[in-house]
Amino acid sequence: MKVSPLALGLSLALYAAMGSSLATTTPPGTDQPPAANPSADTAQPPAAPDDEGARNRRGAGAKELGAVNVSAALDMARNNLSPDTGSSEYVISAQNIQALPLGASTPLNQVLLQAPGVVQDSYGQLHVRGDHANLQYRINGIMLPESISGFGQTLDPRMIQSIKLLDGALPAQYGERTAAVVDITTKNGTDLGNGGVVGITGGSFGSVNPYMSVWGTSGKWSYYFTGNYQQNNVGIENPTASRDPIHDRTNQAKGFGDVSYLINNDTRLSFLFGVTNNRFQIPNNPDQTPQFGYLDVTDFNSADLNERQNEQTRFGMLALQGKLGDTSYQVALGQRFSGLQYYPDDIGDLMFNGVAGQIEQSDRASTFQADFATPWGGTHTLRYGAYYEFDRAGTNTNSLVFPANPDGSQASTVPFNIFTSDRVLAKTAALYVQDEWDITDNFTLNYGLRGDRYTAFREESQLSPRVGLVWQATDSTTVHAGYSRYFTPPQTELISTGNIQAFANTTNAVKDYGNNTPLTERSNYFDAGVQQNIGDWTLGLDAYYRKVSRLQDEGQFGTALVYSTFNYKYGRVRGSEFSATYNHGPISAYFNAAYSRAMGKDVITSQYNFASDELAYIADNWIHLDHDQKITSSGGISYAIDDDTKIGADYLFGSGLREEGLVPNGLSLPYYFQLNASVSHDFHFDGVGKVHTQLALINALDRSYELRSGTGVGVGAPQFGPRRGVYLTLEKPFSF
Repeated sequence: MKVSPLALGLSLALYAAMGSSLATTTPPGTDQPPAANPSADTAQPPAAPDDEGARNRRGAGAKELGAVNVSAALDMARNNLSPDTGSSEYVISAQNIQALPLGASTPLNQVLLQAPGVVQDSYGQLHVRGDHANLQYRINGIMLPESISGFGQTLDPRMIQSIKLLDGALPAQYGERTAAVVDITTKNGTDLGNGGVVGITGGSFGSVNPYMSVWGTSGKWSYYFTGNYQQNNVGIENPTASRDPIHDRTNQAKGFGDVSYLINNDTRLSFLFGVTNNRFQIPNNPDQTPQFGYLDVTDFNSADLNERQNEQTRFGMLALQGKLGDTSYQVALGQRFSGLQYYPDDIGDLMFNGVAGQIEQSDRASTFQADFATPWGGTHTLRYGAYYEFDRAGTNTNSLVFPANPDGSQASTVPFNIFTSDRVLAKTAALYVQDEWDITDNFTLNYGLRGDRYTAFREESQLSPRVGLVWQATDSTTVHAGYSRYFTPPQTELISTGNIQAFANTTNAVKDYGNNTPLTERSNYFDAGVQQNIGDWTLGLDAYYRKVSRLQDEGQFGTALVYSTFNYKYGRVRGSEFSATYNHGPISAYFNAAYSRAMGKDVITSQYNFASDELAYIADNWIHLDHDQKITSSGGISYAIDDDTKIGADYLFGSGLREEGLVPNGLSLPYYFQLNASVSHDFHFDGVGKVHTQLALINALDRSYELRSGTGVGVGAPQFGPRRGVYLTLEKPFSF
């Protein structure tokens, strides 16, 4: 095999720049094909012949379009920056989203639950293939730095044309957050023409969700804007099994915009931006017993607590994208700000927890990203690029606490305040190079090398080889295998040693074990699978194994619903996924089932969050991670009665996350099953035109199920899934 001089040069540069160890190689995973879900969304552009309602499918390679459509040709050039070999790929289109019971009003985390291996958790969290969070979001190929962990969703599904969920053994261009890549392609005015849509979704639990989108083109300009407001009485999961939670109001506002300018036939300048403001009441768990006295007060009704949390996210990304000769490129500058404020109930938190901490967190990330793809030698595509991120994170906390005796008991009922502050500067730098080699018409090899360096609490770096092989065994059978070495930096929020020492001799004191700085996770990931088309059916089977050093996990250890990062010394994760899709005439259906086991051993950082007996057991024994769920399944069916009327249903099933047993995380919660259903109809009125309606029934069986019991490693409170709700959407498209 003849190696490109550029590939060799970049590889040597990576090694010299990163100064880290080189691991051995083996191959990555593949994908799974689609079944179209008929769309009731009038705001959909015409899909390409091989991409209609695509689900569970490997993406097609870029094809030359000539000068027929400049914007479409630039889209294809941008697509060519990302290889479609190696990782497992599950595609959810705008049509698929619209076919969900709540349509585009479905929160993004619940959209992603329709993909195989995605597990739901409380506070809107997702776990993919046994990992805690660790999701990378990309918009039109540009990486969006993650926000501070919270309850709210930042991105609105209404702006999505398609989502590719990539997991398994990822190619070299994907790093930092590697559990899965949520690769979003946005809608745009070029495809949609000039128009918009206005609508409202409302229903149970005081839900009101008005929204509006506008799109269009003017000369070389195109634009897409969308915004919505959401309020309801179930902002966070109910800590009890009751139908109506206490003190759980939320108000959320989101906006997104995409403006593009065609500089010439080969060059486009785009600006993407988004804004989110979310406010939450923290739901109350009644009948709790106070543990501390406050002045002369000895009793407090826990149903009357008034804890609140606010969250903000802002992001903007400027991208220059196009072609120079045969080379496709995209260069982007971006910035993301996120903030979180937790407001305690001073008296109530003091009496129940011994501390009432007002917490303010902020994180500002500035990014640079450059990606290039150059064909060479007739059978090769060389891809290479760089990423840089600079984070400024800060936490200010004002904590009311009581003095404590040497044995930890309350020494006085008069509280006093402790102010603590953390500032963290984090720098992430990465280079990658990879070659997609079409060895024959049936064999494609994608091999590459990635170098990462992370500097914050300490400096860490790694060279990570990646390799994936795809074999088109027959016209209907695709086999894949792959290997990736991963390097996952910790999130920038932490509690410093100084903060721990500040609370000595108070009711918020913890034991300082001295290892309080989280470490970068390093892992070896193996993945293999097969995909088979049989008539109108597409079947997929995938298996994976991940061996981890310094496994990262997160937990809610304090009274505030804010997460802390810690590391297990060892980790091992394995699992398998099966998927099936069917598409014929008016019927479209999908089914996913996944098995997973995620284990950790020996907590080596942030041990102050754990009891000494718990630490001693985990040091010598493997335990289930708190987010480990053995069996996960999802599925759905949609039937178009005619062009105007559609019915559908989907479900979620899980065998339960972990809770405390005789050993840490020793038990799993009972299984859960949630069935949702919907019916939609388009009315046509003289003078008004088309009006889209959609009626949704969420948790149709009204089965009460527990996502969290309030016990287990890093689990602070119980949470229950949603109760039965009925929601109606009215939507009117318009054009101009």
